[in-house]
Amino acid sequence: TAGIDWWLSRVNIALVDGKFYSLFSLLFGIGFSIIFLRNKEAGKNGLKIFYRRLFILLIIGLCHSLLLWDGDILFFYAVVGMLLPLFRNSSDQTLLITAVVLLVSPILFDLLKVVSDGKWNISNPVLTTVLAHDKMIGVTESNINNWLIIHDRYSDLLNWCRSGTLWGWQIRLDSNRIPKVLAMFLVGLYAGRHRIFAQLPDYKRLFKKMQLWGFVIGLPAGIAHAWFELDGKRLPAAAGLWDTASYALNVVPLAMAYAATLALWYLNPGMKRKILFMRPVGRMALTNYIMQSFLGVAIFWGIGAGIGGKIGPTVFLSIALAVWLLQVLYSAWWFKHFNYGPLEWIWRMLTYGKRLPLRKLAPPFIPENTIEEMKKLK
Repeated sequence: TAGIDWWLSRVNIALVDGKFYSLFSLLFGIGFSIIFLRNKEAGKNGLKIFYRRLFILLIIGLCHSLLLWDGDILFFYAVVGMLLPLFRNSSDQTLLITAVVLLVSPILFDLLKVVSDGKWNISNPVLTTVLAHDKMIGVTESNINNWLIIHDRYSDLLNWCRSGTLWGWQIRLDSNRIPKVLAMFLVGLYAGRHRIFAQLPDYKRLFKKMQLWGFVIGLPAGIAHAWFELDGKRLPAAAGLWDTASYALNVVPLAMAYAATLALWYLNPGMKRKILFMRPVGRMALTNYIMQSFLGVAIFWGIGAGIGGKIGPTVFLSIALAVWLLQVLYSAWWFKHFNYGPLEWIWRMLTYGKRLPLRKLAPPFIPENTIEEMKKLK
């Protein structure tokens, strides 16, 4: 599959990589605004509930990262999300200007790395620590791609996750992920504050502009970003600034174009019927996210089927699509019988400190003769 893998790896970087964590970040900001505003209107302490919710997410993310999959995003989101309330009273203009500044700031940070020959890099202390841990467990550059295939015990996975969790932070610091994510949180806060999600028809013209300019800017930048990521590795370090710039022009514009496209589809009655099958899988996003980690470990790592490192995008993208379709079917079945996803149910109860009914109650039984009499009366 080498030939088609070559193309798919570039398609993945140009159209997929980074766009969906940006959408997730946008939704996170909207979620904060909903929680805060609803509780404020009800006379409750919205901040207290929000921080309690974040703390529980932080614990879930930390357990996920250390016990199962080191690429966890939940712990990172919980930490960065704690900054969000600082902006709850900011003006709309302040929110949007701050978001733009945060999105372009990685170019400045990477310029400082180039000028200082890599010495000015806030990820360096983490890098030193994680390299020492890798050396201790025998992870080297030559075996890093198949270490988890060869080492097939759960204790090995725990060692890998301990190191990988630190690697995750090193990569996020090195790639300036904090300002990027916080920026999308703020855009989401702006959208939630104006209840755009509840008044889609009023923003149809805005969605069309977002869709047009998002694709016009994001697609060419995505092609450039894919080239710098995969083909421009031999260029001087200073060329990395172009990679950072193409990433900034690719990821957020394309993510916003995707969001606008989904909103426009939702406003189209014919398209709305076709995309509503995705609603259940979104209602239990936390459960499905963690479930994907279990399935990924079982499929790719040595503790399971161990096919990781032996396949390219042709196979692993097909597996990703198959897993997602499975979750669509499973989620639809689940919500026929239950009110919440399993992890969402636990998360919600811990947040609000009260027991919530998980199983849907069956409709009350009414004898047939009673139904007939009710019809006659009607």
